[in-house]
Amino acid sequence: MQLFLAPSRRGLSRAGFIALCVIGGATAALCHAAPRTPGADTEVLERLPLRPGDEATRAFRTLRQALAKTPTDASAASALAQAYFDQAMAKGDPRYIGYAEAVVRPFASTMTADLLLVRGQLRQYRHQFEEALEDFSSALRLDPQQAQAQAWRGAIFLVQANYPAAQQACQALRDLAQRALAGACQGLLQAYTGNLQAAQATLQLALQASPAPENQLWLLTRLGEVASWRGQAAQAEQHFKAALKLGLDDGYLLAAWSDFLLDAQRPAEVVALLAPWESSDGLLLRLAEAGTLLKLPAASRHVQALANRFDAARLRGDATHRAEEARFELRLRGNPQAALVMAKANYAVQREPRDARILLEAALAAKDPAGAQAALDWLRSSGFQDPHMLALAKDLNLKTP
Repeated sequence: MQLFLAPSRRGLSRAGFIALCVIGGATAALCHAAPRTPGADTEVLERLPLRPGDEATRAFRTLRQALAKTPTDASAASALAQAYFDQAMAKGDPRYIGYAEAVVRPFASTMTADLLLVRGQLRQYRHQFEEALEDFSSALRLDPQQAQAQAWRGAIFLVQANYPAAQQACQALRDLAQRALAGACQGLLQAYTGNLQAAQATLQLALQASPAPENQLWLLTRLGEVASWRGQAAQAEQHFKAALKLGLDDGYLLAAWSDFLLDAQRPAEVVALLAPWESSDGLLLRLAEAGTLLKLPAASRHVQALANRFDAARLRGDATHRAEEARFELRLRGNPQAALVMAKANYAVQREPRDARILLEAALAAKDPAGAQAALDWLRSSGFQDPHMLALAKDLNLKTP
C-alpha cells in the first residue's frame, strides 16, 4: 500500500508525505527476518555505526537514550517508534518494524494519541487494516486535530477501494485546514476514480503548497505515475527525475521509477539504479527482472535470493508479500497459475491499481479471464484509465467464453 502522509519524524526529518510499500503494492518490503522482542530492557538490538555528519544515526542514538532514561515516557516511546517506522519505509528494511513494535508494546494499556498513530501504521504494514483504522480513530478521539491519523485513514480506504470513505477523510483534512494533505488525498482519489487530468491539477496545487522536500518527493512521485497513466511519458520522466534530485532515500519512488523504466524497456537503467538496494526485497525484485531481461550473471543469484526470502516468509505465516510474490512467479519463474493464486489472494485485501494490474497480467498469462473478474469489475466501476491495464482488460474480455 502506498500512503500519502509521512508521520512526524521527530528528530529525523520534518513531517511530510510518505511513499510506502508498506502494506503491499509496489512498496511492500518483504521481511527477511521475523521481528523479535528483546529478552530484557538492557539487550542491545543493534549498534548503528556513528559516522561524522550522519544526522540520522545521531538522531536514533538520542531517541534511544531518551527512552532509556525515562522508560515509561510515552512521548519518548512514540518518538523512537515513529523513527524506526520511518527508517523501515525509507530503507526498505523491515527489521525496524519489529523494533518499533517492541517499543510500543509495553504501553498497550496506556496508549496516547501519538502511540496509537504509530501502532496504526505498524498494523497497516502487517495488513491488519481494520485494527489500524481502529487505532487511527482512537487517536482522533484523543486528539481531534491529529491530521496524520486522518490521512492514514484516507490512505487505507483508498487501498480498499472504499472511495466514499476516502472522500470523507479528504474532507476531514480540509476541515482541519490541511491544504497540502487534503490536496494529496483528493488528487489520489481523483486518479483512482478515472479523473486523471483533475488529479494532475490537484496534485500540482498541493506541490506548490508543500515546501518540505519529503512532501515534494511524494507529490512528484505521484505526479509521475499519473502522467504515466495518461500516456505522457516525457512528463512522467520529468517528475520522477525531479523527485530523485531531492536526494532522499525512498523505496516507493525507486520502485515507481523502476517500473516506469521496465515498462519503457530500459532495464539497464534499472540495474544501475538499484544495484545498491539488494537488501530491499521489493527493489531486489525489480533488479532481478531487469537483470534477467539483460541476461546478466547476477540475475540468477537475485532470483534465488528472492525465492529464499519468499520461502522464509511463508514459513512464518507472513502474507504481506503476496503481490510481490505473484509478480515473481509470473515474470521470473514463468508460473502464471501460481501467480494468479497469489494475485487473487492479494486483491482480496488490497485493491490499488498495481494490485489490479498484476491480477490482470496473471489471469491473462494463465488463460483464466474469470480469475481477474474482481479487477475487471473495479476497472469498470472506478473508471481508471491506465492504458496498460485497459489493454489487458480488452485482451481478457476477448478471451472470455
